Amino acid sequence: MEEGNSKVKVASLLWLEGFREACCLHRVLILCFRSNTLLIRTGQCFLLNGFIFLGSIFVLNSLVIPALRWILPDQCSHLVSHELCDLGATFKFYSFLRLALIQLFYVLWFYPLYVFSIVLSTIWYNDIAKYGYAAMGRSKLTVEKGSGQNKSLTVQNTSHVKRPSGLGGVMIGIGEQVYSLLLLSVFFLEVYATGFIPYIGKVLNFLLLSWMYAYYCFEYKWNFNEVALERRLDYFESNWPFFAGFGSPCVLAIFFFSPLVSYGIMAILFPLFVLTATGSEVEQEISFEKHKWRAAGVGRLPIFYVADNVSMWMLSLLPLEKGEQVQNRKAE
Repeated sequence: MEEGNSKVKVASLLWLEGFREACCLHRVLILCFRSNTLLIRTGQCFLLNGFIFLGSIFVLNSLVIPALRWILPDQCSHLVSHELCDLGATFKFYSFLRLALIQLFYVLWFYPLYVFSIVLSTIWYNDIAKYGYAAMGRSKLTVEKGSGQNKSLTVQNTSHVKRPSGLGGVMIGIGEQVYSLLLLSVFFLEVYATGFIPYIGKVLNFLLLSWMYAYYCFEYKWNFNEVALERRLDYFESNWPFFAGFGSPCVLAIFFFSPLVSYGIMAILFPLFVLTATGSEVEQEISFEKHKWRAAGVGRLPIFYVADNVSMWMLSLLPLEKGEQVQNRKAE
């Protein structure tokens, strides 16, 4: 019982540390203050996803739909003659016409805007992470050489793997990106499927979404640091309580809204959490204390086990020579 309480206590502390780190949004202001380009790119993201996308949803729900209900009522009112009130087919036609106009609004505006926002926001997220990383370097937030913190290894300096130069290094990099994309795509489907599990589905969905968003936030930083894929997955699964806590504020902000509204809110908040992760040094502190909480029994949790096996099975369907190269790379 005492050992179990110790595990829960350590995991809870790491979860709280991750939640606290995600809420350190003042880092966003500091980084934007140091980089005008970062400020402009973040502002563009807010303008597109907040003002235009969420604003369009607000206009639809607050103005367009009430206006249509007034023009095309679904029940008898003082604006409708008694002759029409006696014809039930009239209100059915009004209801059908109103629904058709709303769906037309979605088809001609919301869905194209949604696709446009995804494509453009994906490009902007990478720029925001890049400019934020550069601003962090200029502000000396990274660990300087020769400091006392070099006594312990961190994920940045232990995970840097020297790749072969030339075409071989390029192919390895492309292979890692393909495998990472496939892995996260399978994991996303896994997250989506858990939502249909009775009773515990919502809890599992919340937890997996927290890990997914936390990984996305830190992935930009790890890419710039050239952290090997296997090392970053090992680090993520070894520090699972921290990353569950870090992703929780992201999920809490969208969990109780409709899909379109959730996307708009996440599209605004996601770059902020990316910058918060970029400016964070907490993974170094976790690395320093790793032996303590591992000794307490909070070990590695195979979060990506299912996604990894499914991804490797899919890659095994490739031509034998390419499949062996992927397997060998992953084994390293």
